[in-house]
Amino acid sequence: MRHREIRELMTREVVTVPDNAPFKQIARALTDHRVSAVPVVDRAGHPLGVISERDLLPKSAGQGDYFQSLPEREAWQEDKAAGTRADELMSSPPVCARPDWTVAEAARLMEAQGVKRLLVVDDSDVLIGIVSRRDLLRIFLRDDEDIRHEIMADVLDLGLRQSPEAVTVEVAQGRVELQGTVDFRSLVPLIERLCRTVDGVVSVTQHLGYAIDDTNPA
Repeated sequence: MRHREIRELMTREVVTVPDNAPFKQIARALTDHRVSAVPVVDRAGHPLGVISERDLLPKSAGQGDYFQSLPEREAWQEDKAAGTRADELMSSPPVCARPDWTVAEAARLMEAQGVKRLLVVDDSDVLIGIVSRRDLLRIFLRDDEDIRHEIMADVLDLGLRQSPEAVTVEVAQGRVELQGTVDFRSLVPLIERLCRTVDGVVSVTQHLGYAIDDTNPA
C-alpha cells in the first residue's frame, strides 16, 4: 500500500521574498500572484519565515480613528504593525516538512502547529516547495475504482492473503463498504483499520463474517 508523498502534492513554483523586502513589495507579491502568504528566504534559499496577509493587516489596523476604540495591542503586535521589512513582519521560525512525508504526517504537523501551510525543504534545508491544506485535500479526489483496486490488491490480497472472491469491496464517493467472509475473526478489525489508511477513503463500513473465532481462548 503506497501513501502519496508531499512531493506529489506540493506547489513547486513558490513565490518568495528576501528578508530585506520592503512592505509594498511584499503586498504586491501577494496580490499579483494571488497567494495568501509568501516565504521569506535568504540568499541560499533557506526559509527564514512566512509572511501572510494576516501579518500585514496590523499596518491597516493602526490607521484611522475607528481602531482607537479597539483593545490595545501587545508590544509584539505594535512592533509588527510598525515593521517595514520582511524580517520585521514575518512569522518565524517557519514550519517545514520533507518531500517524502506522507499526507497524514503533514496533516498532523499542520494541526499541531496551527498553520495553514508547510514549507517543503530538501536535505540542505533549501526551499523546494510549499504545501497547503487545500493541497492535502486533493487525495480525496481519487477515483473510486482506484481506491477499490488498492484495497483489493494491497490490503486483502497482498497484505492479508485473503481470497478476492471472499470479500466484496464497493466504493462510492470515497465511502468503502465491505461484505463477505474472512478466515479469522481477528482479521475483521484489522481489515477495517487498514482500509481507513488508504489515501482517499472517507469512511469504512463492514459487514464481514468469519470462519474461525480465533479471539476466544476456549
